[in-house]
Amino acid sequence: MSRIRGNRTVVWLTVGAACIGLALWATACWWRLEPTDRAPEPPEISVVPPGPIVLRDVLNETGITFRHTDGSGGHYYIVESVCCGMATFDYDGDGLIDIYFLNGAPLRGTPTGGPPPRNALYRNLGDWQFVDVTDQAGVGDTGFGLGVTVGDYDNDGYPDLYLNNFGPNVLYHNNGDGTFTVVTREAGVAAGDQVGAGACFLDADGNGTLDLYAANYVDFTYENHVPSSIHGVPAYAGPVDYRGVPDVFYGNNGDGTFTDLSQASGIASVATTSMGMICADYDDDGDTDIFICNDVNRNLLFQNDGRGHFCDVALTVGTAYNFQGVANASMGVDCGDYQNDGRLDFFMTDYQLEFAVLYENTGNGLFQDVTRIAEAGQILYAHVNWGTGFCDFDNDGHRDLFVANGHLQDRVEQYSDTASYRAKNTLLRNTGQGRFVDVTDSSGDGMQIKLSSRGVALDDLDNDGRVDVVVLNTRCEPSVLRNESPTDDHWLQIHVRGTTTNRDGVGARVTVVAGDCTWVDEVHSGRGYQSHFGSRLHFGLGRHDRVDRVEVRWIGGGCDVREHVATNQLITIIETCPTR
Repeated sequence: MSRIRGNRTVVWLTVGAACIGLALWATACWWRLEPTDRAPEPPEISVVPPGPIVLRDVLNETGITFRHTDGSGGHYYIVESVCCGMATFDYDGDGLIDIYFLNGAPLRGTPTGGPPPRNALYRNLGDWQFVDVTDQAGVGDTGFGLGVTVGDYDNDGYPDLYLNNFGPNVLYHNNGDGTFTVVTREAGVAAGDQVGAGACFLDADGNGTLDLYAANYVDFTYENHVPSSIHGVPAYAGPVDYRGVPDVFYGNNGDGTFTDLSQASGIASVATTSMGMICADYDDDGDTDIFICNDVNRNLLFQNDGRGHFCDVALTVGTAYNFQGVANASMGVDCGDYQNDGRLDFFMTDYQLEFAVLYENTGNGLFQDVTRIAEAGQILYAHVNWGTGFCDFDNDGHRDLFVANGHLQDRVEQYSDTASYRAKNTLLRNTGQGRFVDVTDSSGDGMQIKLSSRGVALDDLDNDGRVDVVVLNTRCEPSVLRNESPTDDHWLQIHVRGTTTNRDGVGARVTVVAGDCTWVDEVHSGRGYQSHFGSRLHFGLGRHDRVDRVEVRWIGGGCDVREHVATNQLITIIETCPTR
């Protein structure tokens, strides 16, 4: 009997290994397959009544005239297909959130003429009026932009900009007078000529200064360009056609300069195909960890030991693959406590005919893929998904999800009857019962726009307590969506300011308690798809008209508390409790 059991064990192990190998082989091949060849139809989605969320298209009222280019000239370089992110932040400290759009640049063989494309900064004047201040601010970089993050790296009280480009990266120092100065060379953060991806500031070692993580996509050069086609139609090659490269981690020296600690920190131990990323304390141990989306490769989750040394634990904690053990074509990621259980969960966007993945934090250092249970991925199955963000759009106390859609193959309609280059974005309303429902079609004309979207930013642009949406669309104008949700529910916005910790409070964990409800969030620098937004934390409170307690746990261990806080306002909490 024991021999029979032993033989069965060997057989099952052999079969299991074969299945894993088959899954990995299929993952590596998906990019070249016609969409109709890759997967069966998704399961049906349960019907839940939509919620009262209204997002209205107001671009033509804003004065924003920016148009994006991906630098394409018919050669189908892979870098064109992944361009690019954007940022929303208050660059001049006037209390209004401004908008920074990244742009591409003409690639080799692309006809040029007239002024070169450049990034653009739009200052918020209030009342939904924006003015282009790129020239005055000095931030009109003409490089090929991919990722961007915002953080006060020198703790002078003014947010700085870091651009992760195809080619040398750029660090803009905010001078505090509405202008910026390029300090890349002096700071030592150019990062070479890689294809950039997401970027984040974080205080990895808790010393009160922001370090810098710059992700890299693939080892692409004009010389190693891989021509590609699908059914004879020109197409973009995929990441499987190029080598992955290590990301770069810079330690802040505290004097305006950085040191490349990629090897010493453990970051350079892995070479993959990074895209979106976010830094968050997933295990709630008081230091900041790093989640990296990798395109057609397993994801990375770098666990921080508290001293700025990292070890990839994605495989052991459950975020490397989806529940089938397959590496997704991961694009963007955000984190948020979608169940209000005090734990930060991850939501990750993916390629067409893949489920976006909702990783639920189980609270014991592990995650589980609950996409199907939460109904968070079915409606996205038909599209390529990019930027995303958790946000309580209707202030009912439950974080919803916004997802940007749009195919990367601009001629996909020529060989597929089921895919389109332009698509509507998706709005998933959180029912408060552990599930999401698609309310895209009932949420205003802003959700009916069909373009090929990439980066997304979610911020309250008019300070009315409702979070608005800005979307960077490739090869055309952006989308600006005003939140006009007819809700009487309450809200609280919190801006934190460090004194002994980093000035922006990046990494600080904020807990809000009202009655028997508790909400948790963190301050992040860099998130979604190669973008930055949400430096002010927004809490929808439902029917609660007063907050009993707000607690801010700073990086380094200090904690500040405010009690009996009125709702429907933006408050600033300045660090007063010394860190350990």
